[in-house]
Parts: sequence; structure tokens; C-alpha cells
Amino acid sequence: MNPRFWKLAIRAKRAGDFIVAKALFGTLRVLRLLPAPVGLAFADRAARLLGPLSSRHQLAKKNLARAFPEKDEAWIEATALANWGQMGRIAAEFVYLDDLFDFDPDRPNQGRIEVAGIDIFIELRERKGPFIFFTGHLGCFELLPIGAAAFGLQFTALFRQPNNLYVAKRVQAARRTAGGHLIPSKAGAAWSLAGILKGGGSVGVLVDQKFGKGVASTFFGLPVKTNPLLPKLARQYGAEVYPARCIRLPNGRYRLELQPRLDLPRDASGDVDVEGSCQALNDVVEGWVREHPDQWMWFHDRWQIMVKRRKRKPTRSFA
Repeated sequence: MNPRFWKLAIRAKRAGDFIVAKALFGTLRVLRLLPAPVGLAFADRAARLLGPLSSRHQLAKKNLARAFPEKDEAWIEATALANWGQMGRIAAEFVYLDDLFDFDPDRPNQGRIEVAGIDIFIELRERKGPFIFFTGHLGCFELLPIGAAAFGLQFTALFRQPNNLYVAKRVQAARRTAGGHLIPSKAGAAWSLAGILKGGGSVGVLVDQKFGKGVASTFFGLPVKTNPLLPKLARQYGAEVYPARCIRLPNGRYRLELQPRLDLPRDASGDVDVEGSCQALNDVVEGWVREHPDQWMWFHDRWQIMVKRRKRKPTRSFA
């Protein structure tokens, strides 16, 4: 490509990103003026209307059909539509996170938040790590760091930055809690997490994203590539691994779960088996998604359908 056109293309993309970011920030400011239940309900309805207009809606339906071949078209369409509502809520929940988390350890049965695994939270708080917590893009996963902070657990989470740089800067600045910080998933991030674990600290990792150079494994019985970072860190620093998730419940309520330690597979020498561990992580997340299929991000290209389509060369005709 001509360098001049390349520069123009970059400037055009930046201008587009800026406009999108400003529109998003303006929408979030308007939502902030509304009570949380009203704002969340509005975001849910808006996403159900707009989501199906996106090409990602077709990807979501294809992913659902591949993962649940036994389900009919009506279930696929209804689940994809409900999924857009959940995605709208994720965006709006970002605005209301501090308001939503009303859990009080002294009064655990009141409020919109319930917590499972309180004994594990307390036990880990009382002893030194290193610990690795993992979750997936399921339910309101953004509440997990706030929940950990409520029990005095501090950890640093690795997250994938949005492609829009203006949005990414705002997200990184805002998504900080008393329980730790965030590290963007980019060059050098692994070293940062390694330093924390080496010092006996705790880190959090999302494990359900596509990773082109990852370990061959399966998700819903279909081939995927899985990031081996978590098992490699666990093997290097002897870190204990704990599954955690946050599920949306009826009537605007949430359940945070810190589950018992996951014992990663070992090889013949007793070290963590990286390939087997990647599969074990996928199996845990798959079990969660099967319980609540509408709360996972089906429009994410986990099986790299779109990538394969782009790589496919057009058929030449010699007629």
C-alpha cells in the first residue's frame, strides 16, 4: 500500500475510533443519571434491538449451533437474542459497578449480591500465596475484583484491551479497585504477573479468549487454541489455582462464586502438564457456559471462524 494512503487510513481509523468513543462515553454519562435498575433494563432492551443488526449476530448463531447441535433454530435465535441483552447489561454495569456491589460480609443474606465460597475467601486471605484466580467472560465478571476486595484479597488482573485506544485508556483508568490493579494483555504483561507471583501475590486471568499461537485443545468438543500462560505460571511458581465466576440471577441479583482449588494435571515428572491444564481450564468454563448459555459472549470468535474465512482464497475459474 502506498505510504500516503496508509497514513490516511490510520488517521481515518483514529477519527472513527474517537467518534465511537465519544458516543459511547456520552451514552454512559446519560445512563449514569438513571437509577441502576432502569439503566440496566434500558441497555438490555437497546442491545436486543441493535445487536441482531450486526454481522456478529450471525457469528453468535453459528457458534451456538456448533456448540449445541441438539438444539433447534428457535432456541438458537432466542439464546442469541438474550445474549445481546446480557452484553448490553455488561456495558451498563460498568457504570454502576460501585452501586451494584452492596454485599456486606456481616449481613450476607441482604442486598442484591450473594456469595458462595466465603470460607475459601477467608482462608486465602489469612495465608500467603501465590494464587491464580481464573474466570471467563460469563455473567458480570467485572464484579469479581470488587468482591475479592470486600474480603481483603488483593490481586492484579490481566485483561485484553479494547481495540479502540480511546476506550482502552478510559477502561484502564476506571477499572481499578481497592483490591488490586489491571495489566493490559500485551508484551511484557507475563513478566509483570510473574513478578507478582514470585513475591507471593495473587493474579487473575480470563482464560476463554482465542489465542492464535496457543495450545491445541477443545471447547465444546471443537478444536481451539488456548493461551498456556496460566499453567506455565502455575508450574513456574507453584501457584494454587482457583476458579471464580459471577452469574446474573433473576430480579437484578448476582451470585459470586469462589470455587475450591483446581488441581492441574501433572506429567510423569510431577510438573504441571501445560497441555492437559489448558484442557482442564476449558472444561471448567464449558461447564459454566452450559449452565448459563445466554450469559457467555457468543459473538466472540472463539473457534476462529472469521479468521479461517479471511484466509480462504477465492476459487479460480478457468472456464
